Amino acid sequence: MPRTCVIRNLTAVFTGYDTLLHPPFIDIAITGNRISAVGPDLNGSFDTIINGTGCVAIPGLVNTHHHFFQVLTRVIPRMQNAPLFPWLVNHYRIWEGLTQEAVYWSSLAAMGELLVTGCTTTADHHYLFPRNTAGDLLDIQFRAANDLGIRFLATRGSMSVGQSKGGLPPDQVVQDEDDILADCHRVIDRFHDPSPDSMQRIALAPCSPFSVSETLMRRTAQLARTTGVSLHTHLAETRDEEAYCLSTFGCRPVDLMKRLDWLGPDVWFAHCVHLNEAEIALFGKTGTGTAHCPSSNMRLGSGIAPVRELLDAGAPMGLAVDGSASNDSSDMLGEVRQALLLQRVSKGADAMTVNEALTIGSRGGAGILGFDQTGVIAPGNLADIAVFNLNSLDFVGVHDPIGGLVLCGDCHRAHHVVVNGRHIVKNGHLITISEQDIIDQTRTIASRLVTSASQRTGIAFMTPPRDSADQIPRYRTP
Repeated sequence: MPRTCVIRNLTAVFTGYDTLLHPPFIDIAITGNRISAVGPDLNGSFDTIINGTGCVAIPGLVNTHHHFFQVLTRVIPRMQNAPLFPWLVNHYRIWEGLTQEAVYWSSLAAMGELLVTGCTTTADHHYLFPRNTAGDLLDIQFRAANDLGIRFLATRGSMSVGQSKGGLPPDQVVQDEDDILADCHRVIDRFHDPSPDSMQRIALAPCSPFSVSETLMRRTAQLARTTGVSLHTHLAETRDEEAYCLSTFGCRPVDLMKRLDWLGPDVWFAHCVHLNEAEIALFGKTGTGTAHCPSSNMRLGSGIAPVRELLDAGAPMGLAVDGSASNDSSDMLGEVRQALLLQRVSKGADAMTVNEALTIGSRGGAGILGFDQTGVIAPGNLADIAVFNLNSLDFVGVHDPIGGLVLCGDCHRAHHVVVNGRHIVKNGHLITISEQDIIDQTRTIASRLVTSASQRTGIAFMTPPRDSADQIPRYRTP
């Protein structure tokens, strides 16, 4: 018999569509890995009872874009105030030293932070495969995800155009295109599970227009569509990228994707900050998705994505924390709040509602990643649920508990998190693996990685640039 669980006495439940407020309380019953009932005073004998008194529940949040390894390079002084291109070029010199151990512990740290902020499903865009690092790095990420118990979609990233060929990354971190495609085949065969309650999937994700060839983009799309997996890349993040595409390809980034047959419901792009009206309409018409990364876009000064316009055009939309070196956090609930506030900054107080922001962060992201049976709290759906405690000073006086969850609070740590029917976070802490072990190991590796990079390159990463001449130029025509 499948195990049963009930979350009892919740103050409110956001279902993914609307808010349930049934006085005095609401329960959520779980059988196996699925929600079996939602309502007041549910009867039955349950193997596990989770106390939801003073709490609200939302569908587990879905992170549609990340770079786990960047946990190791947060807030480095040399790159702290740099825009994307110089920020990347400097970081690449550190990331050249990435090891298997570093990938494992940084993945645990990033996914652990996501889990304790209410995220139950995450994608990761791992595009960095240093030539001196042996091993199958996506395999290591799947091991970390399994150790934690999070639902995980790994995108097999790639870079094939290094600086010697006019690209942005150093040659030490790019790969031969035949080798890239061979490993794409391998990880799809080994890890991709398309079943409705899958815990692991694969998508294919060349890094960006300035780090791969048109040939690799086309061959990757052909492989993805032959094997039935999705496609992902960065797009239209900065004006520098736009200038690069105009100079190198003779067109804007979206026009390049159209030329390469990289539009459609099996494609989602990270960022999409700099889109014009025609491009927004094209995303809606083709069902092309976007991973909106509000904090990263603010942190790097990239701009404000046209989220309201994309939603109104009918384009699929999800939320993402992006890499921890461009966001400095993997706080998924915080990203929901930032998405709402950022649209209001540019378009007014009615530009986005709390329910819209939560929906983008849950059901919207689940749809983009193809996990159609999560992102909603309803009988029959997968039991991916985040519970937050509002019984604290920062929520005193709140009259709308779901609105309060997004707009109030000085801590975004979830009280309980259930993934696939399994209790993963209890009383604000991971219970599948030691948080302190993750903290200690990741800190040691991060320090070693930056120290080694400084010795190898002679670059003073822990010192801010002396002046603009000490910083890498924003853009150079190849």
